Amino acid sequence: MFSIGFHEFGHFFWARKFGMRVPQFFVGFGPTVFSRRYGETEFGIKGIPLGGYIRIVGMIPPAEEGESTRATRMRSFIAEVRGAALDDVLPTDGDRVFYKKPWWQRVVVMFAGPFHNLVLAVLFFTIVLTAFGIPQATTAISAVPECVLPATSQERTCAEDAPPSPAAAAGIRAGDTIVAIDGRPVSPVPDAGQDDEDTGWGQVQSVIRESIGTPVALTVEREVDGATRRVDLTVTPIANEIRVDSDGDGEADGTETVGYVGVQAAQTYVQQPVSAVPGFIGDYTVRAVDRLAEIPQRVPALFGAAFLGEERDPQGPIGVVGVGRISGEVFSIDRFTSTEKISLFFQLLAGMNLVLFLFNLLPIYPLDGGHIAGALYEKARATVARLRGRPDPGPFDIARLMPVAYVVAGLFLVLSALLLVADVVNPITLAG
Repeated sequence: MFSIGFHEFGHFFWARKFGMRVPQFFVGFGPTVFSRRYGETEFGIKGIPLGGYIRIVGMIPPAEEGESTRATRMRSFIAEVRGAALDDVLPTDGDRVFYKKPWWQRVVVMFAGPFHNLVLAVLFFTIVLTAFGIPQATTAISAVPECVLPATSQERTCAEDAPPSPAAAAGIRAGDTIVAIDGRPVSPVPDAGQDDEDTGWGQVQSVIRESIGTPVALTVEREVDGATRRVDLTVTPIANEIRVDSDGDGEADGTETVGYVGVQAAQTYVQQPVSAVPGFIGDYTVRAVDRLAEIPQRVPALFGAAFLGEERDPQGPIGVVGVGRISGEVFSIDRFTSTEKISLFFQLLAGMNLVLFLFNLLPIYPLDGGHIAGALYEKARATVARLRGRPDPGPFDIARLMPVAYVVAGLFLVLSALLLVADVVNPITLAG
């Protein structure tokens, strides 16, 4: 709700800054739960928390001179929408209406809402990276499986005839910390500025994966009778299949044969410098854009999960209810420390605001990006007319896009309803 309100405040602030009249500022849709008027604006909350809006007078300009008056169903619909919008315009409004403002002011007003979501995303990501850090594998061993299970195996327990893991056979124990491999020192966590495979757990993984059938010397630190001692061990990796992301889309969709010893690294949160924030957000943005582009093709699976009892795709889209459910689940799972819970919560907020920023900038009316595209087109059209020595054609008549807007809005409402049902009857959970 705060993200929605902050988004709308971005529109509201700059609209008022440029002298536009804003009669309404509401968070939510549907029936009004609460409202109060301050000055010329009515502020309030609606019953369905799936968005929000501010109403700026004059969003749709009057009909252009010379426009055909021949009656058709489409023209009648556009005229009806235009008339409803112009009913808000008072004789005293003058130049305070939206369509009379310079194109760049309209762009600023419409961009300000998504920009506020971007500000929140950057703020929350900065808090996550610099205050809490990001989880990174350490050279401390948290678990040593007793046997070897291929990545393609559906079993998760060791059978009696299952071969023992090389780590268990070599005497590696949970709680050990690897400090050297093949005589080369290993830092507990990755050193900044070095490639992952050259430092920390990445260095250990790199050597083991490339050493199928070749003995590897390990030096570990181990607590023995209250004292820390160094123990030299030798382990021989065996060939094993692991799941890999073959096409770089963030999902494991293939397998690869590598050296395997059977140890699970412990994780710790490593604080990052502020300079790491832009790169982190850039990578996250690329993944978010890919996820947005995949939404249409995931709708059939979402419908199946909502109404046909099919398994919910854990990588699929979620709605407001789903975000709230996962947020609550984060704080209820005992295996997460307090730091992890707060960090995950801020990551959810950051990711949600970044997606809102990207989604609202889609150049589709009635989204903010559609209004921005209309203003930019108007400017380009006026520039071309001026270069050709022709008069300014005037405001772009966005009312002509209203049929498209209703279709787009209808699709968004259907998707929102589908997400709502799926999040209630077949939710995505952290437990999988």
